[in-house]
Amino acid sequence: MASTHGAAEVLVASNRGPVSYVVGDDGSIETKRGGGGLVSALSVVEDKLWVCAALDDGDRTAVRQGVAEPGVRMLDIDAGVHADAYNGIANSVLWFVHHMLYQTPLEPSFGPEFRRQWASYEAYNRAFAEALAEEAAPGATVIVQDYHLALVPGMLRELREDLRIGHFSHTPWAPVDYFRMLPDDIAEQLLRGMLGADRLAFLTRRWADAFTECCTRIIGGTTGTRVGVHGLGADADFLRERSHRADVEERLAALREQIGPGRKAVVRVDRTELSKNIVRGLHAYELFLDLHPEWREKVVHVAFAYPSRQDLAVYRDYTAEVSRVAEAVNARFGTEGWTPVVLHVKDDFARSLAAYRLADVALVNPIRDGMNLVAKEVPVVSDDGCVLVLSREAGAFEELGEDALVVNPYDVSGTAAALADALAMPADERAERTKRLAAASTALPPGAWFLDQLRALGD
Repeated sequence: MASTHGAAEVLVASNRGPVSYVVGDDGSIETKRGGGGLVSALSVVEDKLWVCAALDDGDRTAVRQGVAEPGVRMLDIDAGVHADAYNGIANSVLWFVHHMLYQTPLEPSFGPEFRRQWASYEAYNRAFAEALAEEAAPGATVIVQDYHLALVPGMLRELREDLRIGHFSHTPWAPVDYFRMLPDDIAEQLLRGMLGADRLAFLTRRWADAFTECCTRIIGGTTGTRVGVHGLGADADFLRERSHRADVEERLAALREQIGPGRKAVVRVDRTELSKNIVRGLHAYELFLDLHPEWREKVVHVAFAYPSRQDLAVYRDYTAEVSRVAEAVNARFGTEGWTPVVLHVKDDFARSLAAYRLADVALVNPIRDGMNLVAKEVPVVSDDGCVLVLSREAGAFEELGEDALVVNPYDVSGTAAALADALAMPADERAERTKRLAAASTALPPGAWFLDQLRALGD
């Protein structure tokens, strides 16, 4: 048991924090505030401490020079240890397991290099556990975020029995037979690490049940840890206000010009993340144009594919393939006045909101996704109503499936047929569906989602 306690009553732990630092040429340090769902969700609790990792040299320099924001403790974890834990284990093993992304004839292959990186993952989790133990007031509440920090609850419990500990998983959870690809001792260590929490939470009942089944089959049960569900929703007030600012209007006009007058728009907004299934989506659109020549020159696929995790070769290759397929569709069908696929790869939030507003159809077809907030955001922002073509493997399917056109993400023919049905849907039906989708999408906005977890942990 730690002998000295801090003063923080509510603590949050996540790999990425709400701020980052940039070192100028003159050595001055500039603070950049992050956006994103977690930042807005946590803003509802003012008096909290956010423990996060220094992610790059700018962050590490700031920590070493004692630069800090009130309410944030940034951990200067060795850069090599962080890289092993974050890229080597979290993003290249745990993410792949939970999203079922492995090409199993060739991968995974858990040898000495994996074990070396796993030791870094343990060290990285331990650094968080020790910082939280040090900062937490007696009986404080700690909520740990995501697969990067799966071992923290167990490690923290050993240091501080008095704390109330929660953990939230933003990803899916693998079915037991897939989860068991991990070495047996590692699978057990992960489960026991999570079960150090008083309460674990997931985005959907499906992911919670998958976790519980892993525990039952691998270690005999959840050992008294409670398991709950909080389906993170879209922030309607923020989205509606933000989507009508001048910069969005400007991009809306530019996109309309790119699409051309009188044409329908099939919109997708994703990171080039392997699980997002962008390549099959493009193939489905190509097949749709093949089978429905009457739609040629009357529809444009506006695809935003923002590069993600480009320090991993498999992601660089995937990003290149997205561009290659988009170019092939344009080469095959494009005419002088019509570009079938408008692909944007530079991240631009205002342009994404503009695309949400003009979408006639939103294509959200992930192989597997914890939730997928794009599916929830488009109906909220849409100007004239929008048909949602949604993968049954997205967590959002649980809440939105009834009013979406649901697809099997591997079925390119089925997705092409859904695009045809979506584009042909009568305006009144489309408007009714959009209204119901928007209501379901905003049932638990970010602030309420976080307060819900705090309440449940206190019960």
